[in-house]
Amino acid sequence: MAHDDILVADELVKSYGGVRALDGASIRLRGGEVHALVGENGAGKSTLVRILSGMLTADGGTVRSAGDTRIAVVSQELSLFPDLTVRENLFPQHPPRRLGLLDRSAMDRAARPVLAELGLDVDLRTELGELPLAEQQLTEIARALLRRPKLLILDEPTSALPAAAVDRLAPVLRALTDRGIAVLYVSHFLDEVMRFARRVTVLRDGRVVLAGVERAEVDVPELVSAMLGGRPEQPPRRVRSLADRPPPVVLSRVSVDGRLTDVTFTVRAGEVVGVAGLQGAGHLDALAVVCGRTAISAGRVDVGGRGLPRSLRGAVRAGVAFVPSDRKRYGLMVDRTVWENTTAVSWLALGRGGIAPSRSELVRRTVDLTERLRLGGGPYDLVARLSGGNQQKVVFAKWLATEPKIVVLDDPTRGVDVGVRAEMHRIVGESAAGGAAVLIASTDLAELTEVCDRVLVFVRGRVTEEVRGERLTEHGLAVAMQRTNGAGGAGGGADSPAGR
Repeated sequence: MAHDDILVADELVKSYGGVRALDGASIRLRGGEVHALVGENGAGKSTLVRILSGMLTADGGTVRSAGDTRIAVVSQELSLFPDLTVRENLFPQHPPRRLGLLDRSAMDRAARPVLAELGLDVDLRTELGELPLAEQQLTEIARALLRRPKLLILDEPTSALPAAAVDRLAPVLRALTDRGIAVLYVSHFLDEVMRFARRVTVLRDGRVVLAGVERAEVDVPELVSAMLGGRPEQPPRRVRSLADRPPPVVLSRVSVDGRLTDVTFTVRAGEVVGVAGLQGAGHLDALAVVCGRTAISAGRVDVGGRGLPRSLRGAVRAGVAFVPSDRKRYGLMVDRTVWENTTAVSWLALGRGGIAPSRSELVRRTVDLTERLRLGGGPYDLVARLSGGNQQKVVFAKWLATEPKIVVLDDPTRGVDVGVRAEMHRIVGESAAGGAAVLIASTDLAELTEVCDRVLVFVRGRVTEEVRGERLTEHGLAVAMQRTNGAGGAGGGADSPAGR
C-alpha cells in the first residue's frame, strides 16, 4: 500500500447463488480525497460497499487497510429516530456517562465541534423530526464522524435532497478531506460526481471498467458510455403523428410540495409515453398524481375527462389501470386463485352496480384474458404457485379486465425473464393500438427505447427534456437524465473538494 492509501481492495469476488455480483473488482481509496463509485442498478455497488464496510464477506480477493482504520457508512435510508432529540440520535449507543448517568455535558462538548464543521447550527434538545430533511441528513453524517473514521462511505447521500440542500455538501466534503479522511461517494448523480470527486471508479456487471480515473480526464457522456458498455442500441422508433387524437391525460403546471415543480405534459390516445429520471427525480410522483395516489399543491390535472383523481379508486373509475412495480405487495393476492385476482378490480374495487356475474362467467372471462396473455396457468391455480413472470401477467390481466382508457406502468417487467418481457411489450403495444393512452416508468432504459413513442426526462422535480426519434436511445436517455447546469463538463467549481 502507498503511504496515503487508507484502504485497498483487490480482485473481490462475490456470488449470490448462480449470480456473480462482483467479478474481480478492485478499488484504492486515499486519504484526503473524494473517490466516486458509479454504475447502473445491479452493477455491484452495494455489494462492494458492504464488503468494504465489513458487513459482508467476499468469496475471493483481499481488503487491506492502513492500521486501525475506522469505517463509517451513511446510507440513503436514514437510520435515525425522529421522535428522539438530536443529542440522542448522535449518541445512540454507548453514550458518555458519569456516575452511571448520562453525561449530557460531555455529549454536547463532543458534538458541537462536529456540528460546527458541518455548518449545522441546531439546538441539541430539538426533536430530530422537526428538522428539515437536509439537516437530518447532516445529523446522520455528524453521528458517523463522532466515530472518528478514517474512511467515510456516503451511499446516495443526496437522493432525497432538493438542489439547494446539495450545495451544503461541498464545504462539508472539503472540511473532511482537509482532515485527511477518505470519502467514498456513491451516487447516481453524475453532476455531483463531477463537482465533488477527485477520482471516479465505474462498475459494470460486477467488474471495474474505469479504475480510479482522475475526474478531470472524463466527462459525463464518457461516464455514461462506461456504465452502459457496448450494448447494441435499439433502432430508433418511428415518430408517429397523433396530434389529432384526444389526450386522456393532461397535466398543466402541476406542483407537488418538495417533489414536482411546474410539470406540464399530455398523453394522447394510442400513445406510449415514458417518464425517466434518477432516484427522486419526480417521474414516479407524476405517475402517482395520475393514479390519484398523490395530492397536488398547484396546477391542473385532467384524467379521463374527470379532472384530478382524489384516490386510486377514483382513478380507476376514470378509466385508469395501474400496474405497480411491487406486484406481491400491491398487485396480487398471492393466496387466492388466478380468477379471483383477475376479477378483483373490475367487480370489487369499482363497486359497480347491477347484478354481479356468476362465478362461471368470471372464470370464463379469466380464461379469455389468460389466453390473450399466454399465461402459464389455469383459472383455479393459486397465484403463489406461479412463476414470477406469470404472476406479473396476472397483474396485467386484472387491470386489462377493466377495459382501461389509460394504462400506467411502473417498472412492469422488473424481475421477469426475456421471454416474459417480450410478451409484456406485446401487451403494451396492443393496449396502445386499441386506443389506450400508456404512461410507463422503467429502470430499464432499453425498455423505454423499445416501447415508447417519446420519453419525458425529469431532473429534480421538473421535466427538463423530451426525447424522441433518433435521440431515443439508452445513451441519449442516460445523458439527458444527467443533464443539469454544469453536468457535462469535466471541471470542478471553486467550492469543490476536488477542485484544488
